[in-house]
Amino acid sequence: MEHGDFCDLLIVGAGPTGLACAIEAGKAGLRAIVVEKGCLVNSLFHYPANMVFFTTSELLEIGGVPFTTALAKPNRLEALEYYRKVAAHFALDTRLYERVEAIVPCNPSAPGFEVSSTRADGSRGRYHAAAVVIATGYYDLPNLMGIPGEDLPHVRHYFQEAHAFARQEVAIIGGKNFAAETALDLYRHGARVTLIHRQAELASSIKYWVRPDIENRIKAGEIRARFRTRVLEILPGRLRLLTPEGEAEMRADFVFALTGYHPDFDFLRHAGVALDAASRPVCDPASYQTNVPGLYLGGVVVAGRNTSEIFIENGRFHGQVIVAHILSQRAAAQLA
Repeated sequence: MEHGDFCDLLIVGAGPTGLACAIEAGKAGLRAIVVEKGCLVNSLFHYPANMVFFTTSELLEIGGVPFTTALAKPNRLEALEYYRKVAAHFALDTRLYERVEAIVPCNPSAPGFEVSSTRADGSRGRYHAAAVVIATGYYDLPNLMGIPGEDLPHVRHYFQEAHAFARQEVAIIGGKNFAAETALDLYRHGARVTLIHRQAELASSIKYWVRPDIENRIKAGEIRARFRTRVLEILPGRLRLLTPEGEAEMRADFVFALTGYHPDFDFLRHAGVALDAASRPVCDPASYQTNVPGLYLGGVVVAGRNTSEIFIENGRFHGQVIVAHILSQRAAAQLA
């Protein structure tokens, strides 16, 4: 073990929830280390470049630090700047571009973990942590459709900027908010867009200011839409579809399969976290402690596949609950 790598709390993931956990630990006098496989707030960094949050800035605040924005709803760049400044303000110990590989209890009957990691330069990290929080989010793993051609080079599961797709035939698979916003951005940057959705209409969860825009573009024929349609196969330059009228094909220079994302369930299982029949991690809702003593979950990973249950605005409070439970467990152990 490397010198200085003992901590009271090791947090896997440097998103808003992970940072909030580290802040709460520091306020309680605990030493916290945050280990992140990518950059600070890595998922937010990979959001679409022009994304505007659904919520207002004060609901994204952590650590009691005000988040002031020019408009009521912050954009991606403002959020990135805010979380950078918060991490600097609290001098959080963040180990970026370092992937946690294993979380192993030191003693199966008591808290305490050996955590191993791999850094960007290939070197290994080793930590001893009295407690661990997994706050890894869900944005890194797309929900695959299980169809031929999903791995072809012209298929994307993420969208950031539209310019590269100008004057191209672009198919978007999905009917939720991300698909609608992507379709609008691509259309406004010169792409010829077709939206493909297996349901009869767009999802009810689409942002209220996005819905009339996408519906009007579809009504005007500026964005084509194929509802009650399923993609059977992705081929170079084209798609094979199952429509209400039967099988059909359409041209597609690029395909955005925006069918949602899910947490890394394999990582949770390897850490010993039990999952129920619906792939929801088992944890106490009063403390967020899992079936493994001393191992906690924070943020959207708590909800398993139900990723619409937890957002930054409610996940940011998980750290307060977790740290309070850690302190209560310590106090109880001292009295025993």
